[in-house]
Amino acid sequence: MRMVDVTAKAPTVRTATATGFVHCAPGVVAALRDQQVPKGDVLAVARVAGIAAAKRCPDLVPLAHPVAVHGVVLDAQVLDTGVALTATVRTADRTGVEMEALTAVSVAALTVVDMVKGLDKHTWIGHVRLEAKSGGRSGSWNRAAGGPEASPDKG
Repeated sequence: MRMVDVTAKAPTVRTATATGFVHCAPGVVAALRDQQVPKGDVLAVARVAGIAAAKRCPDLVPLAHPVAVHGVVLDAQVLDTGVALTATVRTADRTGVEMEALTAVSVAALTVVDMVKGLDKHTWIGHVRLEAKSGGRSGSWNRAAGGPEASPDKG
């Protein structure tokens, strides 16, 4: 086991987007929409938790590199069956921010569950996955496009 040496890599602008979903019962969805969850503003707390988690990724994932996280946008939207989460993380560094985006979405989802578990213990997290990344030697990748794409920053 070893941490990959990225010393010789040139810093480039890198972005990663991850998504996740918190499945909730209709009563929880109604409470979220009406802002009637006893613990408070679930979406605001989940956003802050996700952003904070992206910055702490190497503390949680043992072989993840410390990356200078330059930007995080975490979107949380209440839908008919739960909460959709999307995190986009940006940096200009030697390695990508895929793990930071996945960590942001995961911790935001955990925060939603924590805040609504008093309303319904059946709430569950699903579909946490990387959607897209750009930058670095491997170039761009997008789940919707089905795989690697040609990228001007490849190399």
